[in-house]
Amino acid sequence: MRRILTIIPAVIIQALWVLALMKWLAPWAAAINFILSLLALIFVLYIVTKQDESTYKILWLLVILSFPLVGALLYLCFGNKRTTKPLKRKLAAASALPPLPKDEGLAAISEADTRMGQTFRWLSGVTGYPAVRAEGVRYYPLGDELFPAMLEELDKAERFIFVEYFIVENGLMWDSIVDILSRKAAEGVDVRVMYDDMGSLSTYSRKNADELRKKGIRCAAFNPLVALKGTLNYRDHRKMLIIDGRVAFSGGVNLADEYINKIVKHGHWKDIGFRIEGAAAGCYTRMFAEFWNAFSGDPISDGLVLPASGTENGGDGYVLSYYDSPLREQAASNELYVDLLSQAKERAWFFTPYLMPGEALQSAFVRAARRGVDVRIIMPGVPDKKLVFRMSRSFYPSLLEAGVKIYEYTPGFVHAKACLIDDAVCSVGTVNLDYRSLFLHFENNSLFYGSSMLKALEADFLATEEKCEEKTAENIGGGFWKWLFDGVLRIFTPLC
Repeated sequence: MRRILTIIPAVIIQALWVLALMKWLAPWAAAINFILSLLALIFVLYIVTKQDESTYKILWLLVILSFPLVGALLYLCFGNKRTTKPLKRKLAAASALPPLPKDEGLAAISEADTRMGQTFRWLSGVTGYPAVRAEGVRYYPLGDELFPAMLEELDKAERFIFVEYFIVENGLMWDSIVDILSRKAAEGVDVRVMYDDMGSLSTYSRKNADELRKKGIRCAAFNPLVALKGTLNYRDHRKMLIIDGRVAFSGGVNLADEYINKIVKHGHWKDIGFRIEGAAAGCYTRMFAEFWNAFSGDPISDGLVLPASGTENGGDGYVLSYYDSPLREQAASNELYVDLLSQAKERAWFFTPYLMPGEALQSAFVRAARRGVDVRIIMPGVPDKKLVFRMSRSFYPSLLEAGVKIYEYTPGFVHAKACLIDDAVCSVGTVNLDYRSLFLHFENNSLFYGSSMLKALEADFLATEEKCEEKTAENIGGGFWKWLFDGVLRIFTPLC
């Protein structure tokens, strides 16, 4: 509904234009339409020559050729990456950023595995984040288990607490967290909360944010939805909780009760998360500080965040934690997954709630499966958005034909986002396998190498698979009308 509302002004303009042509500009209608068609053709040529996903291009080509005026307006407002400039300027002006930890992993990974070392070096170069020792790693197979661990660490905070989530909603989970945040703020701990304004549009109001401020908690909404603007599409889908720069939590879990199964919306909610300590937590501190200083108007003081360093707990492999940004030319996570699938020798297992990959990523799945890699994807059995679920299923036939195994979680909804490649690397974070997550949202992700996280994710994947129904060409149905409907839906996947 929110996305429909954003196009209403453009549709009204198109309707008024048609009315004007019919009523007042009839003598010049042919010439005007010719000029508009010429401009539409120029737009089309511009889009065709851009480096973009083909599905995204096809969508805009159809819109502009069908409705030249409204299509051009929509593209200028939402489809062109030039609209990211206001966000880019704010991020470039961010001040008082804590220094990043020293890289400890690139040389060691390259020495052990030259090809994987190239991947880590590329990812570090694109995102600016280092590979550091993975310390204090713990994997949580459910939000129900992650939540108590978060409360326990929050209670230990002494200097600062940074909270950044896509969705915040009043309820047991958030209220329990706010109780501790309020108490810690009263004790002099610097507490800051950032949430995405559109992600929390129906769950968290400005009045709620004002109530936080009255309790001494600094609060900011990312990219507030105050008017129709070009940056509307670019949302903060990141999820992170950092305490004193010594420990950080992340994963798929938002701050709402369905994520910890205290309320039931779509059956049992399967989500995952992790905690990490030391220098890796320092990387998350930097991620938060960069966004907070850029978008809050209340920068973090220079002396609050000390340089991040390792602990004396020893290493548990290496981890490169980074964030995705639509402001970069390279879509880091999309290219990372394509690259990892190309390296996979034995297995490539994925958790995702939505399956609408771009052309390059879909081809990478197909090629890996065809050369004999065990490619598996676990999807929800109960959808949260029925139309989006149907769009995801439209990708099943070509993947299944290539040998990809797809499983749907029969007890409910899968919101986990992770991948496991051979016994080499795994990633856990906020990245869905859909266009918005891979190309339009700000996301965060952690890529683990040689860590206990791999075994924990493997065990959880296999345990979850036992509760799933495997999809086959026979049980997904078929026929001309399904093919036709799915084909139409596929055109609109970049919107979802």
